[in-house]
Amino acid sequence: MRDRPSGTTPHQLDPHARRILERAELEGIELIRFLYADHAGVIRGKAASRSRLAERLGTGIGHTVAMMAMNMLDQLQEVEQMGPVGEVRIVPDPATYVPLPHAPGAAAMLSDLRLPDGTPWGACARTFLKDAIAELRTEGYTLVAAFEPEFTLGRRLPDPAGGYDRLVPLDDSLCYATTGFDAAHDYTIKLVRALETQGLRVEHYHPELGPGQQELSVRHAPALRAADNHVIYRETVRGVATRMQMWASLAPKPLADQAGNGAHLHLSLWHDTRNVFAEDTEVRDGFIGGLLAHLPALTALTCGSVNSFRRLAPRTWAGAYAVYGPDNREAAIRVCSPLGETGEPNLELKPSDSSANPYLSLGAVIHAGLDGIRRKLDPGEAVDVDPDTRPGRYPRLPGSLDEALDALEADEVLMEALGPLRRSAYLAVKRSEAAAFAARDASYELFHHLRVF
Repeated sequence: MRDRPSGTTPHQLDPHARRILERAELEGIELIRFLYADHAGVIRGKAASRSRLAERLGTGIGHTVAMMAMNMLDQLQEVEQMGPVGEVRIVPDPATYVPLPHAPGAAAMLSDLRLPDGTPWGACARTFLKDAIAELRTEGYTLVAAFEPEFTLGRRLPDPAGGYDRLVPLDDSLCYATTGFDAAHDYTIKLVRALETQGLRVEHYHPELGPGQQELSVRHAPALRAADNHVIYRETVRGVATRMQMWASLAPKPLADQAGNGAHLHLSLWHDTRNVFAEDTEVRDGFIGGLLAHLPALTALTCGSVNSFRRLAPRTWAGAYAVYGPDNREAAIRVCSPLGETGEPNLELKPSDSSANPYLSLGAVIHAGLDGIRRKLDPGEAVDVDPDTRPGRYPRLPGSLDEALDALEADEVLMEALGPLRRSAYLAVKRSEAAAFAARDASYELFHHLRVF
């Protein structure tokens, strides 16, 4: 792909790109961040200046291939084709442009990682989700999804004993208690306004179970938009907090003795304007059967960190057992009751959190469900009790990141879907994180996760 001449003018661009340039000038935007999610689940990127934006919308920004072999501790792993030699481009999607209210003068776009000739790169996570969506479309289906994130709001303070910084929760309110609403009110209103400005429609909000824990959900969207929304959500939740001299962490377990933060994944399958889960129980059961069959491996992608497995435990409503059931919040897959007469049924995947790369997570879920549909997998009997009350009867999900990665390596369907470059890099990055945290104490792990996610 050749660079655009520096004299490129708006009328030479497509309508999307032209509108971006007009908005950036009108809104006083000086820097536009081109964002992507890496194999560690970290949101990274580079920024273009407004003066070069017309050019960079076409060319992207140059980027070393090595960054997709970087773990969450910024330790570069040895992955073939991801060393000091090689270049990709961070190419933004103009349809994803949003201002960043917490960073006046800045905006962002979600981006693909492409080779210099403009073709997709085999390690691009966003492309992985696009390919999964296209594969699902060959069967006549589209997926609508929404992440349901929780996060802990407080202040990051130095440890008086000289250890790692601590996250001190904003309040000690009870679950859904009005004192929690009041304590977080100023922050929450700013967050809601910021998200709505970015086109994310807020569904509901409440203070959750742990001290300082919040839950704020945005409306469902087609699969790619849902993953893009979750990246913007993560950035905005943290950015608004920082702007207010607070700290927000979406880490699965930022505080060892408090409730964990999930990002439950809600899913519905559609054919044209029809919700397939509402009309075709065979397809719905096949999709559930596929999720259950691949769930141990899926966990390596939907619960993508060492810290995830502190949260993924029985009797925490995290879905630690590989079962499904109607409105069963201890099952890994909850079959949700529709809301009202016009509500649509959907599935909730509970072993999911915000340390995952949402593109890899959602793409793998699509591949697993599609495999179940094609093979007409039987999900078995629905479970209507807490599975932990039936010792030994129901299968537990992996108890550590290493166990989940072992399951992923043994899963032929998901390994094939990931492709050679992406799977080798993901496994190398995640194995390195498991080893790094195993060699240190819990405070080291907790600090680095609350800092990064």
